[in-house]
Amino acid sequence: MAADVTAEDVARRTSVGLVVVRDGAVQWTNRAAHDLVAPHGGAWQGASTVLHLLHGVRPGTRREALRWPSPVGGTRWWEVSCRLLEPTTMGLLYEITDETPRQLREDRNDRWRLDRLEAIAGMGSWEWDPLDGIAEYSDSLLRLLGVPPGTTRDRTGFRDLIHPDDRAMVDAVLAEALRTGEPFTYTHRMHSYDRSTLRTFECHGEVFTDASGAPVRVLGAVRDVTEQHRARAELAFLADHDPLTGIANRRRITGRLEECLADERGVALLLVDVDNFKDINDIRGHAAGDRVMRTLARTLGAQIGPDALLGRLGGDEFAVVVPACGATDALDLGERLCAAARHTQVPGEGDALRVSISVGVAAFRRGHDVESAMAQADLALYEAKGSGRDRARLFAPDQYDQALRRVSVLERVRAGLDHGTMTFDAQPIVDLRTGTVARHELLIRLRDGLEPVLGPAEFLPAAERTDLVLRLDRWVLERAIAALATPWALESHLRLEVNVSARSLDDPELGAWILSVLSRADVDPRRLGLEITETAAIASIDAARDLACRLTGAGCGFTLDDFGAGFGSFSHLKHLPFTGIKIAGDFVRQLDTEPVDRALVGAVVGVAHQLGIVTVAEQVDRPPLVGQLRGLGVAQGQGYHLGRPKPLREVLAAL
Repeated sequence: MAADVTAEDVARRTSVGLVVVRDGAVQWTNRAAHDLVAPHGGAWQGASTVLHLLHGVRPGTRREALRWPSPVGGTRWWEVSCRLLEPTTMGLLYEITDETPRQLREDRNDRWRLDRLEAIAGMGSWEWDPLDGIAEYSDSLLRLLGVPPGTTRDRTGFRDLIHPDDRAMVDAVLAEALRTGEPFTYTHRMHSYDRSTLRTFECHGEVFTDASGAPVRVLGAVRDVTEQHRARAELAFLADHDPLTGIANRRRITGRLEECLADERGVALLLVDVDNFKDINDIRGHAAGDRVMRTLARTLGAQIGPDALLGRLGGDEFAVVVPACGATDALDLGERLCAAARHTQVPGEGDALRVSISVGVAAFRRGHDVESAMAQADLALYEAKGSGRDRARLFAPDQYDQALRRVSVLERVRAGLDHGTMTFDAQPIVDLRTGTVARHELLIRLRDGLEPVLGPAEFLPAAERTDLVLRLDRWVLERAIAALATPWALESHLRLEVNVSARSLDDPELGAWILSVLSRADVDPRRLGLEITETAAIASIDAARDLACRLTGAGCGFTLDDFGAGFGSFSHLKHLPFTGIKIAGDFVRQLDTEPVDRALVGAVVGVAHQLGIVTVAEQVDRPPLVGQLRGLGVAQGQGYHLGRPKPLREVLAAL
């Protein structure tokens, strides 16, 4: 039976396709080769196509995974080898093995690996055949878009998910890539499958062409850059906007101001400062301060025109740049801003908060620079605050002169502290019953030999508007304690009173520092007293109470100066541990002729006696006042009649 099996039978029954080609024509094929081209008994119609496909396979060579469009659909892969039948016949034998199952397995493995890599990298990919319009999308990309498993998505459906505003751009980029064959990239927004979210994708792609240069395949790699894009957008926003209020920041304000200063139409600049903003932060907390800034940003923004730019310079200061605006219109706008702020309620816990603002206004023509413009508006703001706040003021040249004088004054004060030309006078405070000196008040003086001569009224207000006053207060206290530590001061039990500025009340370390200096100098705290004005104490009542409690608890004196300037302070007296009250000179000077003044002084004395507080009358400059004050029960007095100020060194020498 085996002898009857011919080579022809074997060739026809093998699963390897055999094709014999001689003289450029298919001479013979076996059944396996026929089935590879026309399976299920179909007619042989693929000779020319097979010849074209096998043409590149030379004798002795091997090519794997040749793609062949199956007659029943899909794609098949052949492994082909070629050999010469006989050198004399010039025939070629092609052996064709169907590698489609293995290739499909490998392809599935490759797709799985690609899918995992894409998932790890947060990426996806797509492939598009521009000839038939068929597109395929990786599983990772479909997951990025939230496409349910098993859902098919053609290119039209995929394109529909692209944001409408970005579709034309994507189409244009792809069309240009197909035309040129060059790689491409673009960033676009895309809706999720259920359109619940909008993501931002970055796509990089490449076009593959055939030998003629015609595009046959397009590959794209997609990366979700939503968070990076959002972060970049936020950084770009913060480059020009204030993070708390969302309005322009200093950089954008100064840039816009610089542009307008180069315009021949000119510009107006308004600087806006929140009145007593530090008190809001200290009393209500920084969260309340933030609400104030956000509320004011909305309020002020509603008052300016569309061409104006509102920004926050930092802290509690806003700025408004108004192009092509004159001084009169700018001042009107400043007053409207004040009125709007005045009638705005800031929501919060408990009672609604009301605030006021001060506005400095300056108008410019072309030729100014940003720094000088800011300086002039700031001088106008300084004038608005000095005039009582809650108002707008227009820059005037004399404000610049005043600023120069203030700067000169401050420089002289600094030089006085550095070079020892800042000195003291001491004025006695007298016991009205015995006529003896109870203590001395130190009065600071600047004796630098320069003109004009500056008294405390000229340099103290300027210093109090800056941090220089903090240095000045500590310098005075240190020198006073040093004077108390001298041997002759110890022997005579000299007592000194020192004035402290309102700014120093906000220094939480001041009380501990004073006590440490007293301890190092071995000075009894009872020989040192501090004075603070009624206005300062009421404005910072919590800070005044804390400092007074610490110092009086250690034995120091603490006197409320200039009492009576605001009688609202009566309600606070019982909560402030003062040891003394100085009755304002306005109520003392005419005590012997004005019954109302006598009644007011008598009221102060009555309250002070109940609280165990020593009363001191200021500006006692005539003999009749002494008797009046004794009669009302005032304990001590101070004034030119009782003793004029003398340099402290003379007082110490006399001891």
